[in-house]
Amino acid sequence: MRILVTNDDGINAPGLDVLQHIAGELSDDVWTVAPETDQSGASHSLSLHEPLRLREVDERLYAVKGTPTDCVIMGVRFLLLDKPPDLVLSGVNAGQNMADDVTYSGTIAGAFEGNLLGIPSMALSLAYSYDKDETRVLKWETPMKMGSGIIRKLLDVGFPEDVVLNINFPDRAPEDIEGIVVTEQGRRNPDLLTIDDRMDTRGNPYYWLGFKRRRTKPREGTDLWAIYTGRISVTPLNLNLTHWNVAEELAEALAD
Repeated sequence: MRILVTNDDGINAPGLDVLQHIAGELSDDVWTVAPETDQSGASHSLSLHEPLRLREVDERLYAVKGTPTDCVIMGVRFLLLDKPPDLVLSGVNAGQNMADDVTYSGTIAGAFEGNLLGIPSMALSLAYSYDKDETRVLKWETPMKMGSGIIRKLLDVGFPEDVVLNINFPDRAPEDIEGIVVTEQGRRNPDLLTIDDRMDTRGNPYYWLGFKRRRTKPREGTDLWAIYTGRISVTPLNLNLTHWNVAEELAEALAD
């Protein structure tokens, strides 16, 4: 099995090393094409107004000056054109990708692009916490130890060709995981979105987008609920955003 690995945190991200390890437990034919720099929040964007720069970092390891979508396209349509990958893995993202994150995430977008190119694809992300010094703490050992086993099971079961699997690991050590659940995409509280306005040294204002660190009470069965309760979340996603119930209602109304 040939595996293409990508991410949105960049070629030097520790989560990329973790995902390469996971992929290496599944196959000895692993190729990595990742962004040259951090592309978090890039979503499913393409680089259309400037050329793509491809740098060979090591054997079967490449960096692209572009988005995760660019990376997957370069991998499938250029580097591996003669023998396309059988699986695309994107991640492991430093931070959960759930609920509203799905539309912003470059990690999930990398998996979506693999899916659009006809390749089974999965996105992997890891929730984190903060220590007393406000430094992020990531338990990389959890996806490292459990990732390949979960992916094997999912591949054995199989899933439709228009589905991307979004896997999120909670902020827990492997021995403290409460189980694996299949979930639906949740919805965040919009009140958690903040704008931090600041002033630079020349007196000009600038702004940072951010989110308050406050847990909501999500509905049971959602990806948010799973991660908050220490479970690994597997959410089947689809790029078709059509709301069919509303479409049928509108069609009936417009037919009059």
